[in-house]
Amino acid sequence: MLARLQRLWVLLLATLAIGGTASLIALGLPWWVAVPGGVLIFNLHAALLAFEFLWLARVDPGEGIPRPALGTLFAAWWGEIWTGLLTFCWRQPFLANAVRDRLSMPAAPRRAVLLVHGFVCNRGLWNPWMTQLAANDVPFVAVNLEPVFGSIDRYVTTLDEAVRRLEALGGPTPVIVAHSMGGLAVRAWLRDRAADRRVHSVITIGTPHRGTWLARLALTANARQMRPTSAWLRALNADEPRSRRALFTCFYSHCDNIVFPAAGALLPGADNRHVAGIAHVHLAFHDSVLNEVLRRVDLTAGTGSASDDPSVPTPSYPVRAAG
Repeated sequence: MLARLQRLWVLLLATLAIGGTASLIALGLPWWVAVPGGVLIFNLHAALLAFEFLWLARVDPGEGIPRPALGTLFAAWWGEIWTGLLTFCWRQPFLANAVRDRLSMPAAPRRAVLLVHGFVCNRGLWNPWMTQLAANDVPFVAVNLEPVFGSIDRYVTTLDEAVRRLEALGGPTPVIVAHSMGGLAVRAWLRDRAADRRVHSVITIGTPHRGTWLARLALTANARQMRPTSAWLRALNADEPRSRRALFTCFYSHCDNIVFPAAGALLPGADNRHVAGIAHVHLAFHDSVLNEVLRRVDLTAGTGSASDDPSVPTPSYPVRAAG
């Protein structure tokens, strides 16, 4: 469903961009003015991103987390524009099923990986990851969370079925990697299915563990659940034992334009790791995240950890620096 909606959105943008370019030329403007005008129309999302970054810049990121400099925010905005184009205008609308799940255990066993996308995304988000995992002979499953705008609780069955597919391979317990809202879906699955012993570890990337202010503007069921004051999120946080949170490594950034304040992406009791200068979707493709997963799936090596960054003070719960 989401891929179809995003294909229609890309078609609409392309139509507007071509029509706008033609109109500017018809008005007598030279092509070297008209064509950039059409490009700007196709990149309307850049203006929305700018609004998010301006709002982010006004918010205190949280205890011990540095405020990003203006130049850092600009670089993060620029990186998110290009990552957004690749993700929402190409991989997800047109290539969501281009890379198939890998459900074969190699002769030298690997720990399998479950990939869980976030809000308004599908499995196409993970195409670069799936290519890398396949190249490293790592079994994986990438899910589609549907209904797209339904309650996060409705994704529990999808995740349980995906984990069962990985368990059927007969290998060790899998690693779960979740971006954004996907991390909350994983936590709901762990709670509802008492599934702590069925996973090796969970890595979340820009997940609003304690909510995000941006969700105040959204009206869908899953977006309302991500508001910092939501009853759903409070119940989820209240129900978790320390042993479950110890399974989590949470990557976050002070330049996250979707999950802010940045402290909202930290999970008390987890291994929280700061990646400086990277925005929300772009964070899913940071080398430090993929490298951490590759360390964990290699049964002949240790899991590894990022070194502490003395430039980032330690808040009242564990925070580490990555990258």
